[in-house]
Amino acid sequence: MGFPVERPRRLRRNALIRDLVRETDLSAGDLIEPLFVCPGKRTRQEIPSMPGQFNLSVDEAVAEAQECRSLGVPAVLLFGIPAAKDSRASGAYDAHGIVQEAASALKKEVRDLLVIADVCLCEYTDHGHCGVVQGEEILNDPTLELLARTAVSQARAGADIVAPSDMMDGRVAAIRKALDAASLEHVPILSYAAKYASAFYGPFREAAQSAPKFGDRRSHQMDPANAREAIREVLLDIEEGADLVMVKPALPYLDVIYRVRQAVNVPVAAYHVSGEYAMLVAAASRGFIDRERVLLESLHAIRRAGADLIVTYFAKEAARLLAR
Repeated sequence: MGFPVERPRRLRRNALIRDLVRETDLSAGDLIEPLFVCPGKRTRQEIPSMPGQFNLSVDEAVAEAQECRSLGVPAVLLFGIPAAKDSRASGAYDAHGIVQEAASALKKEVRDLLVIADVCLCEYTDHGHCGVVQGEEILNDPTLELLARTAVSQARAGADIVAPSDMMDGRVAAIRKALDAASLEHVPILSYAAKYASAFYGPFREAAQSAPKFGDRRSHQMDPANAREAIREVLLDIEEGADLVMVKPALPYLDVIYRVRQAVNVPVAAYHVSGEYAMLVAAASRGFIDRERVLLESLHAIRRAGADLIVTYFAKEAARLLAR
């Protein structure tokens, strides 16, 4: 038919109608707040490239998580900043490591909170790479044992979910085998299955003090030009035992999120990364954009593309806006 019979504006006429016919739901329950945990007490150090985000001591991380939970955000994702680093990332799998201490405290102090622990070595190595290094090569298979030890240590400390982010081949299978052998078969694996070698991670590397001392991560993280490869990676991780999969970053890779959602039947997460956060905050601080509207529009776009869960530094702010 067409105009004048077809008038799509009828369903946009006021807020009640728009809410009634909205196709994509977004709630605080879809969000995960990343936390950077560091040694000390009563430490809350702002990250210069991420205004409004902080390196937190365990006690401050507990307070932050309590606030998240009060706003309806169900989960936090832990990254550790150890007191010391070495070539074998021993702080990552230390039973008294910073993430292990944080996971234990959060499970004791914050009711009904899901604690997700990032499983990677780059924050803990003195060279800043995600695995065992020989010369200037990141060795895949020797790294798997360290990742598996890390995941088991984190789960024993209280992590509800472990999330390998290293992009080593075979790491999901190694972690699943190790968890099962440790009678932790109930612990799910959230795999960073399609993690790109992205320039959008810059502020995170400042926050986590994890910039590589030489080279880059393009030998193991994905080429930003590739999309079909993401499906291969995701399917391999699911075959190895991943319970949930993640695409990282989010907004520059909405097409990948959509493709992954169409290809799999497990929950799909997306990581709204530090560079995305920093750009939005910077533009809003200059008055170039409406911070609140752009924030919610961005998160809706990620959900619309197919993400069931969104890791975002805006989790608390978004929860407050959605509650209005």
